[in-house]
Amino acid sequence: MSSPRLRIAVQKSGRLADKSLEFIEAAGLRIVKGANELLYRIENAPIDLLRVRDDDIPTFVGDGVADFGIVGRNVLEERVEGEKPIEVMALGFGRCDLRIAAPKDFMYDGPQSLAGERIATSYPNILRRFLKKNDVKAEIVTMRGAVEVAPRLKLARAICDLVSTGATLETNGLAATETILESEAVLIQCRGPLSPDLRPLADSIIARMRGVSASRGAKYVMMNAPRVRLPEITEILPGAGAPTVTPLAGRDDAVAVHAVCQESVFWETLEKLKSAGASAILVLPIEKMM
Repeated sequence: MSSPRLRIAVQKSGRLADKSLEFIEAAGLRIVKGANELLYRIENAPIDLLRVRDDDIPTFVGDGVADFGIVGRNVLEERVEGEKPIEVMALGFGRCDLRIAAPKDFMYDGPQSLAGERIATSYPNILRRFLKKNDVKAEIVTMRGAVEVAPRLKLARAICDLVSTGATLETNGLAATETILESEAVLIQCRGPLSPDLRPLADSIIARMRGVSASRGAKYVMMNAPRVRLPEITEILPGAGAPTVTPLAGRDDAVAVHAVCQESVFWETLEKLKSAGASAILVLPIEKMM
């Protein structure tokens, strides 16, 4: 009898496909790409990667065909059939917003501005819930691509679509207004029980992915600082918890400060630290963190 293998569903193609594989590899899992493009194997763990359409990932995980999946929250929230899989955690990549957008001459003043209008979208279920929540009656026009051209073609007065930079909207004479959903890649899990043999492996993978997600964009900051300015310097450090503070040899009035910053550390931040009396400031990338 063959040993059980953990199954993770990932996007075969599309905006999250390559980034999902990069994230998995960053968690220390070596991917073996075989002749079968629908199934990749992990060399150093009993794990299979099922490569499917993004729309199918919630179904695969929800029905127990896969134990875990990496998918955009927008795709997960659009699912309506059956119980949704468990969202384990956000992964920190693939960020975008599902937003209402309309021609620049459309006077948008809240959801009620959409009453009686036609709205084109590839996410009819999310849009329907938004309209119902705000007690707005409007007609939903479902499209499977190029939603941004709908107003120009007179198919709809407004659209509901994913927005990252807004460049596509601008090209089509549209302006984004209300945000319906903030989306990014998320790890989802089947609600059914895992095999007891796979539970330790699953816990290990989740811990590794949390570490990868936490380390992305995080920086390790080291500096020397006057002891009396420590509260001010701690306040300047972006997204840092309580820093590690150690005495400097031969100095009673100064300390060494080490901190993990969960947010970007800009030059302006360094200038503020310098003004607060910090010196010998070093900012280092973090490869792994648990």
